[in-house]
Amino acid sequence: PSLLSPNPSFLTVLQKDPSEALVIAVTTRAIFNLEEEHKLYLEKGKEEYARHQQANQDKPLPPGTAFAFIQAAQYVNEKILESNLAEKDLFDILVLSNNSPESGVRIINSAKHYGLEISKFCFVSNKDSTQYLKSHGVKLFLSADRIDVCNALQRGVSAALVFQQEVQAPSTPLRVVFDGDAVLFSDETDQVFQEQGLEGAVRYERAMEAVPMGEGPLKAFAMHLGKIRKKFSQEKSPIRTYLVTARSGRDMGVRAIKTLQEWGLAIDEAFFMDGAPKGPILAQIQPHIFFDDGLHNIQGAQDVGVPSAWVP
Repeated sequence: PSLLSPNPSFLTVLQKDPSEALVIAVTTRAIFNLEEEHKLYLEKGKEEYARHQQANQDKPLPPGTAFAFIQAAQYVNEKILESNLAEKDLFDILVLSNNSPESGVRIINSAKHYGLEISKFCFVSNKDSTQYLKSHGVKLFLSADRIDVCNALQRGVSAALVFQQEVQAPSTPLRVVFDGDAVLFSDETDQVFQEQGLEGAVRYERAMEAVPMGEGPLKAFAMHLGKIRKKFSQEKSPIRTYLVTARSGRDMGVRAIKTLQEWGLAIDEAFFMDGAPKGPILAQIQPHIFFDDGLHNIQGAQDVGVPSAWVP
């Protein structure tokens, strides 16, 4: 009966076509704050955890790090459908969980409580849940488990690790910030930097300026996000995208810009930080999510309350 409690906004969730939608899979610990429950699982075991979840199935879980991002994606869907009710290029949110179906009732009820536009829930107990990502057409996977994220990346799915933190829910539009090297772009220049230092990396970039960089682990997600963004004028878009990179604009910025142009990926704002901390500019942008491969940058984002996701 708790699954069928009347909630029109939940029961009328629009079914999406996964072949056309931007499918985002999130784990329960990414979208909800389950840190106390996870601690119980680690200390007392799976059965005690399951009993706790079933006993509290009607108590909504507090929002987690990716919660505001999912809400903002839902806002984008609403704006798209205002213009065209037949539009199929929408965000489609999938909850992928290692919970048992019995423990999952609380997850479903929590999504209903907050009016989240989610209809697909996959509860895969005692298995590598990432094996199902490709079959659902997932373009981005967000998890609080590093092994899951690495498995997803190895399967060719854009993925990032979210850290549980207290975040302020930013207002709309949906704002997404990408780091450059090893996130949007390949890590080729990072490798040169590790081997030859900054001067070597600058020489390499100047020599390769006319050659687009290889694609990074989040390029596919960024391209689909850009495709949705193009449905609106820049002034009226419910999506804003940003590049915040440690690259120097003078020495290494041109190749990054030319690569984006070659891909046909429009970015609203780009910041070439020349190695300066990213936290202050992120605090100004107030994104719903920030993707970076550097843990020091993730820490800087967390220090200013910005929801962040690490791309290992």
